[in-house]
Order: sequence, then C-alpha cells, then structure tokens
Amino acid sequence: MILRVVKWMLVIAAVLVAVCFAYYQYLVFSFNTEALPDNHGEFNTQLFLSNNAKQPLIVGLGGAEGGNAWASDYWSDQRERFLSQGYGFLALGYFGMEGISRELDRIPLDGVMEAILETTKNPMIDSDCIILIGGSKGAELSLALASYYPQIKAVVAIVPGSAIFAAHTIAQNTPSFTLRGEHLPFVPVPLSAQPALLQRDLRAAWIEMLRNQEAVDNASISVETINGPLLFLSAMKDEMWPSTEMSEVMMDRLQSMQFPHYFEHVAIDGYHASPLDHFNLVENFLEERVISANQGSCTR
Repeated sequence: MILRVVKWMLVIAAVLVAVCFAYYQYLVFSFNTEALPDNHGEFNTQLFLSNNAKQPLIVGLGGAEGGNAWASDYWSDQRERFLSQGYGFLALGYFGMEGISRELDRIPLDGVMEAILETTKNPMIDSDCIILIGGSKGAELSLALASYYPQIKAVVAIVPGSAIFAAHTIAQNTPSFTLRGEHLPFVPVPLSAQPALLQRDLRAAWIEMLRNQEAVDNASISVETINGPLLFLSAMKDEMWPSTEMSEVMMDRLQSMQFPHYFEHVAIDGYHASPLDHFNLVENFLEERVISANQGSCTR
C-alpha cells in the first residue's frame, strides 16, 4: 500500500514537472521580442547639487532591485558625503518604477546617455567630468555605457558583470541592453541553468551561463575602450554571481590591451552587498585617480 502511494506521488510529481516545463516553453516561445516594453526609453532622474560651481557629476545606477535606489533615504548619507566633497549627484532609475520600463529588458544605452547629457546642461555641472557608479546590473550598465561613450571619464563598478546578460523577463531571450535600436549580443540562459534558477542559486546559474565561452566572448564588454580610470569592487563570497572572477577577467583584458588609464580591482571578503560598506575606497579612488590626477578634465 505504501509503495503504491509513493509510486503515485512520484508519477504526479513527474507530471507536474512536465506541465511546468511545457508552460515555461510556451512563455518563452510566445514572448514578443519585437514589441518594446511599455515606457521604453523613459528614465527617472533626480539631481542633487551642492553650492559649488562646475561640479563633477557622479551618476548612480542601481542594480536588479529596480527603482531609483540612489534617490532613496538609504543612500542619503553617502549622497551628502559626495555633495560635501564638491560633486553633483544624479540618481538615475532605468526600470522597475512608475513611468519607466517595468522590467530590466532592452534598456537603451543611448537613452540613458541622453538623460545624463540633458542633466549636464545645468550650469552648475561640469559637463567634461561625468563619473558612473553602478552596482551589480548597474555596474554592467555603467561599463557598457562607458565603453561606447567617451564623455564618461571614470567608472566605479561594484560587484560587476563582465558581459551583457539576458533581460530579466520570464522568457530571458532578449538582452538587458540595446544600442541605437539594435540588440546587443548577450550571454543566453541555457536549459542547464534552469534547475539552479528554480532553486534560487543564482551564482550556480551564472557559472553555467559562463561556460558558453563563444557567447561570453561575443557579449563581453569592451572595457579597454573606456575613456578614463576604472575601479572594480567585487565580493569574494558573492552569492548572486561570480563578481570577483568576472572582475579578474576584465583586469586581464585591460592588461592585455595595455589600457592607458589607471585600473584597480579590490576583492572584498564578503557577500554581494559587502562592498557597499567600503565607500571610503570609492571616495579615495575618485579623489586620487580622477580629480587629483587631472587628465585635462574632472577638476574642482
């Protein structure tokens, strides 16, 4: 009797798995990759200024949590520190709030840059000194953006990705970012990564994605084209994705390409959010390698 019950439970479980898999495949194949998301190309921007003239502009880009993280009360103390140090600060939300894209799907790099440049029209901003600070997916965005736009003079990439990855949609078959209406090459999510995703083991899923070396090479961010110094802050025990390993990949790329600007990687002994407790490293980098170094721009 017990064996019969166990047998039927296994059969039911197998059927449920098959149904869920079939439904997932339906969602993937029915996803319209041509239609753009609602509010595509719209962004939420909030500018914070000190009383100084010609303030270097820091642009803060949040991660996969969405919304406009840098405009929140949580980051108010660090924003104020930047303002007290003579910077202007632009908090930029690119998905996940009212009036902009609901999902992290095909965010246009050119649209993000346009929003930043619009802000630099403010006479109190030094338009020759744009600095990006991005965390996680925001770091992926920051590095990708800076690799195409030389107006960006420095990047701080916190727990970054080294390539363009798939959009955060149910189908995962479009890129996170586009450029001038074209899909950027991205690392796809293979079926072999689905079990890890279902178990919420994101690090294992990303490791599986990164096994596709051809796709990774095709989608890698050209960090060597960035027009200024770079700071990578990674987490050695990162539970979300292998940020330390991907930072090292980018460091190797910069070295092999004889990158002409300063670049540094600091691996923090902690988890995905641990580098956020080390903004003293960010402040020192900006002061010593961006402002004081003065490569013809970024002065106060």
